[in-house]
Amino acid sequence: MFTHRRPADHRMTVRPPSGLATTVAPAPVEVTPRWLRVGDGYTATLAVTGYPAEVGPAWLEPLLSHPGRVDVSLHIDPLPTPVAAARLRRQRARLESTRRVDAQRGRLTDPHTDAAADDAADLAERLARGAAKLFRVGLYVTVHARSETDLRQACDQVRAAAASSMLEVQPATWRHLAGWTTTLPLAADGLRMPRTMDTQALAAAFPLASPDLPAPLPGEPADHTGVLYGVNPAGTGVVWWDRFAQDNYNSVVLARSGAGKSYLVKLETLRHLYQGVQVAIIDPEDEYLRLADAVGGTIMRLGATGVRINPLDLPTTDPRPDTLIRRGLFLHTLVSVLAGELPPPAERAALDRAILAVYRAAGITADPRTHRRPAPLLRDLAATLTADPDPAAGHLAARLAPWTHGSFKDLFDGPSTSRADGHLVVWSLRHLPDELRGVGTLLALDTIWRQIDTPPASGPPPRRLVVVDEAWLLMRDREGAKFLYRLSKAGRKRHTGLTVVTQDAADVLSTDLGQAVVANAATQVLFRQAPQAIDAVGDAFGLTAGERRLLLTAHRGHGLLISGTHRAAFEAIASDTEHHLATTNPADLHTEHPDTL
Repeated sequence: MFTHRRPADHRMTVRPPSGLATTVAPAPVEVTPRWLRVGDGYTATLAVTGYPAEVGPAWLEPLLSHPGRVDVSLHIDPLPTPVAAARLRRQRARLESTRRVDAQRGRLTDPHTDAAADDAADLAERLARGAAKLFRVGLYVTVHARSETDLRQACDQVRAAAASSMLEVQPATWRHLAGWTTTLPLAADGLRMPRTMDTQALAAAFPLASPDLPAPLPGEPADHTGVLYGVNPAGTGVVWWDRFAQDNYNSVVLARSGAGKSYLVKLETLRHLYQGVQVAIIDPEDEYLRLADAVGGTIMRLGATGVRINPLDLPTTDPRPDTLIRRGLFLHTLVSVLAGELPPPAERAALDRAILAVYRAAGITADPRTHRRPAPLLRDLAATLTADPDPAAGHLAARLAPWTHGSFKDLFDGPSTSRADGHLVVWSLRHLPDELRGVGTLLALDTIWRQIDTPPASGPPPRRLVVVDEAWLLMRDREGAKFLYRLSKAGRKRHTGLTVVTQDAADVLSTDLGQAVVANAATQVLFRQAPQAIDAVGDAFGLTAGERRLLLTAHRGHGLLISGTHRAAFEAIASDTEHHLATTNPADLHTEHPDTL
């Protein structure tokens, strides 16, 4: 045996590409008999070779709803009617010949042959009448995984899912490269393993859509930061969603009364608290108090006896030099709400002088070091206006008298009684009379915005959520609507998401500000809708006819999650403890704690 060796000076050294080549070059492909490696992922293609005798609607559902990362490709090639009739005639001849031979030899008839002959005769009749056509259909599944071991397990799971529909699959051994390209959107069947189907069987495979949310692509990390919304009633998967991984962190929840919208928001709030997210809630009906008590949250009961908020308070942790100016601008907005209208220019000028004077009298200037001093009160501002010789100032002070010395003074008559700090802050508005609800809501929103807008002393800002329940109450007020609009636009830059919950979709969708809030919500959740509102909701969210029927007949707790092109139905689920904290059903509360009612 002779061995030829290349001289040392003629050896070729293959160097890895570098520079521009590593940037623009495609991912390497490694081909083996049993799998294919593309980049840092592994794939294997399975071809469907066996089908059941009869198929029902959505018979591809087990493959389409598989929770793993799979690509399902269906190649359809119509057969011309003359060709289909000729092939069917030859097939019928073979089957009838087999039956006659068995009868002549005295054998028992084969039930499979009898069934095939009857089906062929029925298909030939429908083909002759033009009621059916024949197609050559190839069905292939490419399975993706991060390692060889994971790929083998994923292929076994796909085989099991296919077997549940009596589909037989075989690996494309030695042909995985052709199988991978077959399942790419290239409209090319490289495996050529079709099966003849009629129109009815093929139509039962549609629609080609999965009810589950898509799994991460190969090479992408799995989602470990989302929260559980519920289970998919149309499949076996769960709906796990991460709002902070979307284009923005906002969410809008629309439903009729009693459909389960507040129940889901409480579950989502509780599960976000597990992950260290700070939450602030505007609660008009005291639905979140039990949740706040259970997790050690802070409850601000506006309107309760002894609870006061000083609108002239300055944030002591904000080092920016324009803090005093921004507080003055807010006081202009507050006075406009208290007065019921925008004051005339002369009164606004007098108010601006009084704001600067009352802070100066308290020893507070633009220097942030002076912001820790006790802030003046609203009655001090009114007294400064009264002392101003300008008649416009005295007129404005008289308009503020009900809020400083009259029937509505309790909310402002003294320094703030508590600080709205903590991982969960619930602003309870139930005890506020109707005349004070707009003002109290404005004070709550201002406090929340100051916390969001204040830069942290060190490190990145914490993740925050602002939940506005019964948002239609805010949308009726101009200042409340403006706050929702501003937060929906600017919240993402401050690592904050806005959750808008409302049962009156018409009030939200009928205004420009409301439509802007909905348009800036990357996560949209719809529960059962009233027939009178389904058209407006369907047009706003681009719902199909089937989705509209779903929302008109949905049970309590059943909803539809929409985010861009992703849509998934879900049923909200909760543990016993979560259910007790989230439910508002008097029967459930009485059963769990009968001695507290």
